[in-house]
Amino acid sequence: MDSPHRAFAPSRRTLLFGAGATALTAASASALPASAGPASAAAAGSAAAAGSAAVSASAAIPSPDDLPLTGGPEFPVGLFWPPHPYASTAERFTEIKDAGFDFVISGNYAGDGNIFQYQLDLARTAGLQMLISDDIQIRNMSRWFSISDNTADFLSVTPDEARALYTRARDAYGPFSSLAGFNLYDEPGAGWFGTLAKAVAISRELAPQLLPYINLFPSDDAAYYRSFVDVVKPSLISFDRYPLLSEGREDANYFHNWAIVRDAALHGDIPSWVFIQTLAYNGHREPTAAELLWQVNISLAYGAKGIQYFTYWTPEAARGEGFGPALITVDGSRTPRYAAARKINTTWLHQVGRELKPLVSETVVHANETPLPNGAVAFTPTNLVTAVTGDPVVIGTFHSRDAASTDRWLLVANRSHTTRSRAVITPNPQTVATIATFQPPTQTYTPRPATPTPVDLPPGAATLLKLTTK
Repeated sequence: MDSPHRAFAPSRRTLLFGAGATALTAASASALPASAGPASAAAAGSAAAAGSAAVSASAAIPSPDDLPLTGGPEFPVGLFWPPHPYASTAERFTEIKDAGFDFVISGNYAGDGNIFQYQLDLARTAGLQMLISDDIQIRNMSRWFSISDNTADFLSVTPDEARALYTRARDAYGPFSSLAGFNLYDEPGAGWFGTLAKAVAISRELAPQLLPYINLFPSDDAAYYRSFVDVVKPSLISFDRYPLLSEGREDANYFHNWAIVRDAALHGDIPSWVFIQTLAYNGHREPTAAELLWQVNISLAYGAKGIQYFTYWTPEAARGEGFGPALITVDGSRTPRYAAARKINTTWLHQVGRELKPLVSETVVHANETPLPNGAVAFTPTNLVTAVTGDPVVIGTFHSRDAASTDRWLLVANRSHTTRSRAVITPNPQTVATIATFQPPTQTYTPRPATPTPVDLPPGAATLLKLTTK
């Protein structure tokens, strides 16, 4: 199948992840066993079919509940493009933790094993976890080469060679309790899913306690995400799409992309994660604090079980792409978005995330919005909520995994990141006993009778309601 993202230019994440790849390619090749054969990149994806049974048959698929970040009660909040090696200090990693982040995806010129170990030690001390993007070992088995039993296949390693590569990385970084897992590939095409399935299976075979992480392209092709879930059998589905365009515009297909990722996550019964935009770059504007919050809350309404920030540290100007300041500038100064992210993460996202993480996304609807964005579904009355009136809101409905529970949770998000939204949620008094509002500071709910309930949401804000049924 042709890659569904061919219409997209290389994304910002692809360009940043590739930053050191050329310099490391020779070293990567020299680290391979001698039996790895030379040749055509065109065959790399198709080579994935060979030897798949030998890899996948022995690899049990762990529950997301048993893995770092996806498991446990805490809602994972991460970042990409951390401090570069010279700025990687105990103070800087504490600064990350203080802003309410839980994990770091390595990057920003950290490509050396000694640097990774140094950063893992800093992360351990700060109480952070890391996903390591190891170009020398991990990406030789998941990105630069395919995995195939046929040594004549071009640019391939055998399953045993892939296991040897993974083992080296596991043994080098595994002693650090801050190691959450490995970043296998950023934004793969569908032709690479076969090899990634084998790489994920090897990870589960050799280190079932580590997360095999893959992030996907933005795409409006539902088959791309569904195929990823069906073929790779991932532990989660992560994607990036940055909706805040220049001149105040929004990406017209942002909700559509979220809807199909949500569908794929539900299909695989796995968590969905997303990246949010923190900076300006070509064709995209610098987010306000309300726009950061809006991206977070729209994602929560669509069922996100993890939020990642792109980027934390600002990529330098020499990279091109017109990168503006992120949370931290190139020279290490905090921008207003650092304070905004810290407030979001520490006073709202972690608290509401703990409530939403164990729940299952049931529906997502847009109320009082005409015309509807592409991919959005309009609100219609249900046996629990008979009306939503007032300003436009996006409502995600969630249920417990306990089939005996008929209670529901509503994440009501302001559709606008520029204006206040005042709406009224009317529960059905025949089926709903109480409607309660979540209070983040105390992690408690304030109940009221099942009567029309007003919500008053500043730009980008949201509230969580619990409907206790009769």
